[in-house]
Amino acid sequence: MITGELKNKINSLWEIFWTGGITNPLDVVEQMTYLMFIHDLDETDNLRAKESSMLGLPYQSIFSEKVQIGERIVEGSQLKWSVFHDFPAQRMYSTMQELVFPFIKGLHGDKASAYAKYMDDAIFKIPTPLMLDKIVTALDGIYSQMAQLHDMDVRGDVYEYLLSKIATAGVNGQFRTPRHIIKMMVELTAPGPDEVICDPACGTSGFLVAAGEYLKERHKEDVLFDRQKKEHYMNHMFYGFDMDRTMLRIGAMNMMAHGIENPIIEYRDSLSDQNPDREKFSLILANPPFKGSLDADIVSDDLLKLCKTKKTELLYLALFLRMLKVGGRCACIVPDGVLFGSSKAHKDIRRELVENNRLEAVISMPSGVFKPYAGVSTGVLVFTKTGHGGTDKVWFYDMRADGMSLDDKRAPVAENDIPDIVARFHNLAAEEERARTEQSFLVPKAEIVENGFDLSINKYKKTEYVPVEYPPTSEIFAELRELEEEIAKGLKELEGMV
Repeated sequence: MITGELKNKINSLWEIFWTGGITNPLDVVEQMTYLMFIHDLDETDNLRAKESSMLGLPYQSIFSEKVQIGERIVEGSQLKWSVFHDFPAQRMYSTMQELVFPFIKGLHGDKASAYAKYMDDAIFKIPTPLMLDKIVTALDGIYSQMAQLHDMDVRGDVYEYLLSKIATAGVNGQFRTPRHIIKMMVELTAPGPDEVICDPACGTSGFLVAAGEYLKERHKEDVLFDRQKKEHYMNHMFYGFDMDRTMLRIGAMNMMAHGIENPIIEYRDSLSDQNPDREKFSLILANPPFKGSLDADIVSDDLLKLCKTKKTELLYLALFLRMLKVGGRCACIVPDGVLFGSSKAHKDIRRELVENNRLEAVISMPSGVFKPYAGVSTGVLVFTKTGHGGTDKVWFYDMRADGMSLDDKRAPVAENDIPDIVARFHNLAAEEERARTEQSFLVPKAEIVENGFDLSINKYKKTEYVPVEYPPTSEIFAELRELEEEIAKGLKELEGMV
């Protein structure tokens, strides 16, 4: 977690953008991302130079020689943050606009690389030298504060805080999934160091970042110190697709801010024929768009065969099944309608999950979880692709609290079911004896089939009615008469005062 002082510094920086005329939160985060990247480039180059010197190895700094930018040849050293941040405002602005920005855009010679894709259509939007000078000074203050905290994860936390300010829902029903819900879904699926992980509607890459953090925490020896597994972790483990180029850029930089060097983050309409992936991934973590606008003509035919619909939330479930390897797992968020909808498409996709694969868990979440973005009621589905059935019993959990108030403020509260959900899911043998009146319980597949594959928890939950004892009628009437007498007495006194 970031400290109050650091948070205040970030808020002040945000205000500089806002008062300077850059008011779209996505634009603000994007421009901050570029500047953080330029700062980090200098810092990383210095660090590698020091490490090479200590080890007696040769090192060629990217800033050490003259650099060609367009038709100009300039000293590489003036492109370093540590050099140009001391320039007067006008000179700093022209250096950034004419030299530094074109330099970072063309930094990677391999035009097919992830880096080139992120930066290819980047635009420098800061309008005035004075505004840039204020931003650079504020960022220096933020980095100075970060250095004092001596926390490896503080850079990732700063980025998460920036992303939390993107509070506007996009036209395709995008809204940011709360970090603690993402973390819960990652812990439910417990990724290992050999996974190939995908989010086909990745947005700011929150699920991929959380999976990466989980692996660094639980499998540090493998993903950071085993050469082969580290190479897989850095370059081949994480895949994210989205149709918003700004979100892709921010998502890619989010991954890089959390230490994942070369994630595969690409522009793609996952539901269309341009998505060729079949049986490729061992884990899918996603919160797909629920109300996205959809061009029915470009939806992949094999998804429509599984459930003929225009509803994106159903088509994404069909897509997850197609993209997973046999044995691959998925944890995804769905609107409540998916669990009990009565249309043929709704029933078909639920039948596919229950009859032809292994549906493991249905976690019902309270409607306030996505506030202030949306008040929709949602659930989490956890399933494994088998292609030939395997559902025996499905585990249901009624989440009543997630550690935050369920209003627009979303303030921290003591009640939190998430640790209980994760603990119970990883010990389902202990759930066998639980009654249907409890917060979680198992339901046999046969009962779900009988109920038309309805997956809403209320279909199977039993309510325990506690008898309420009331006093005899004679006592109630006696109390009413006493009250009546008191009212009459009061009225008489009032009348006498007039």
